[in-house]
Amino acid sequence: MDSTDNRETARLVLALTAVVMVGNFYVYDSISPVADLLQRQRHFSDTQIGLLNAVYNWPNVLLIVVGGVLVDRYGAARMTLYTAAVCFVGAALTAFSPNFVGMAVGRLLFGAGAETLNIGVLAAIAQYFAAGRVAFAMGVGLAFGRAGSFAANMSPTWFARAYAQGWQPPLVIATLMASTTLAAALVYYCVDRRYGNAPPSSRAANQPRVARDLLHFGAAYWLLLALCMLWYAVMYAFRSTFSIKYFEHAHGLNLPAAGAMNSYVFLAAIFATPAFGWLCDRLGRDVPMLAFGALLLPLSMVVMAFTHWSLTIGTVLIGLSFSLVPAVIWPLTSKRVSPERFGTALGLMWVLQNVGIGAANFIAGWLNDGAHASAQNPAGYQPMMLCFISASALGFGFALLLWFTTARRT
Repeated sequence: MDSTDNRETARLVLALTAVVMVGNFYVYDSISPVADLLQRQRHFSDTQIGLLNAVYNWPNVLLIVVGGVLVDRYGAARMTLYTAAVCFVGAALTAFSPNFVGMAVGRLLFGAGAETLNIGVLAAIAQYFAAGRVAFAMGVGLAFGRAGSFAANMSPTWFARAYAQGWQPPLVIATLMASTTLAAALVYYCVDRRYGNAPPSSRAANQPRVARDLLHFGAAYWLLLALCMLWYAVMYAFRSTFSIKYFEHAHGLNLPAAGAMNSYVFLAAIFATPAFGWLCDRLGRDVPMLAFGALLLPLSMVVMAFTHWSLTIGTVLIGLSFSLVPAVIWPLTSKRVSPERFGTALGLMWVLQNVGIGAANFIAGWLNDGAHASAQNPAGYQPMMLCFISASALGFGFALLLWFTTARRT
């Protein structure tokens, strides 16, 4: 193919992987809007609700490194298709299971596929945009993922009739979104087989040796990994599991208003993530931008938990952090490791990311239950917020250390 054909193929792949991200992120964020319904209609505790997202992360403690290696070995397109199929089955099981155990198994199965699917998407973008503008392209892909999250959080308003029927119809809608992910992954697989410039046989020849890679990723990579674990643990445990309940009980919002308030985080990210990616490509100041984004997360938690300022201010801060950190951290990682090891590097990072998210979901639910957090006792949410503030502040410390380490070498 000539350069024009390559550009057109890259744009098509970006569009298809964007659709993949929309459906995948919608399904992940489908639990938070129904959390209160599950508590009222199925009598789930906060610990059980937290576990529905925690079990998403647990299989990835072991499987995601394998997933990263498989992406490097067999190619992003093939693994994206396979894992999209697994995600669809997991979403359907969550929606149609008659009890908590069945729902938890569905979420676990969805988690087993979803994180490797995300690695496949980022590896695809890195492959097709290797010649340049990778941060912007990754920002666009992530922006569409945020659009899926925005849609999930707006679903109590957009699909009010479904929510009026109970907890199950909203999760059926999530299953339909998973089917769009599977369809887009199939089309991307066909496009890659016809036009891809890195066939699976050549990738297999470069199969990574994980133990050796661990010794050669470098100090900057490990600092990125530590920041990744802490930042994502706080961000996802809060915004994807407990934020809507917290807004309802601690700030007096009703369900549609709480879902809309949480959705503003994703709405901002839809536009800001690619903008920050473009700025990162343009300025090359990725590490300072990353540190600033990491700082905004603990600041947002402090504003929401300990001030009487408008909830919008805290939401804006968390939205900026949610846009800036992912726009920088993944392109920065792609610059720190060789292309044939990118999937493995992401897999190692997401192992600890999923450990952190799973632990944060469980701990937050346990703290809420222990403090009897509820609409009648909004102060019971303070231990959870203090935990989130501490963990995110530690993540900012790792970002500063990365900045100082990088500055000394330049």
